[in-house]
Amino acid sequence: MKTMRLFAAILCSLILAAPALAAGDELVINGSTTVLPVMQKVAENFMAINPDIALVISGGGSGNGIKALTDGLCRIAMSSRDMKANEMELARSKGVNPVRIPVAVDALLPIVHPSNNVVQLSIEQLRGIYTGKITNWKEVGGADKKIAVISRDTSSGTYETWEEKILKQEKVLPSALLQASNGAVVQAVSKNPNAIGYIGFGYRDKSIKGLDIGKLQASPESALSGQWPIARELYIFTNGEPGGAIKKLVDYLLDPQKGQKAVQEVGFIPLPKK
Repeated sequence: MKTMRLFAAILCSLILAAPALAAGDELVINGSTTVLPVMQKVAENFMAINPDIALVISGGGSGNGIKALTDGLCRIAMSSRDMKANEMELARSKGVNPVRIPVAVDALLPIVHPSNNVVQLSIEQLRGIYTGKITNWKEVGGADKKIAVISRDTSSGTYETWEEKILKQEKVLPSALLQASNGAVVQAVSKNPNAIGYIGFGYRDKSIKGLDIGKLQASPESALSGQWPIARELYIFTNGEPGGAIKKLVDYLLDPQKGQKAVQEVGFIPLPKK
């Protein structure tokens, strides 16, 4: 009888423990659409070798990712910009201690339709176009056509980088068509011969044409050297120093033969070797 009771107790404890063992760890990741393809690529192999860890990934913009981390709605925020002082202050007021981890390098790329004969613009010309001071392609050596300005939305870290480095804190002209993702900018420019936009380096493809800035071409070398004027680091943010499943993912992301190889495979620039 005692043996039967002992067996029943053991069986009961195994049944109760089973859901916890099966559930594993779920990492909700939210934020930058620029970092998104890197994280999606990494997820494929990471979850294959860590079947007990599930990555749930969504875009929405850097600002939204940082807000989600602050509000406890995600465990990792993807961001194409650094946190602002007021974001950091708000996070800490809610008991969140954001830790910034660079995962890749990006070279923001001005783009036009492949049929556009313009091949380069200066920073001053880009600023003029995006603030509405230059409105026709003939003013910068192109055809006599009105420029269709396409920009990222203001919750995007890509927009904020563009605003800082190109607009110099001036505002984009009100008639600009705002897009919620890099992919949407590529689509819009590829369908409009008179359009101009800007995207993360990993989103370039044959449907659009990248522009030089002055006589400088965007490349891994010009981005890593700091010569490309709109180069930047891409980040993830965690709440406190990574541990457990999050540390496993971070270690994978930073491994030159794993996560950094994935960075290169999706068209972005791996971190410089230390």
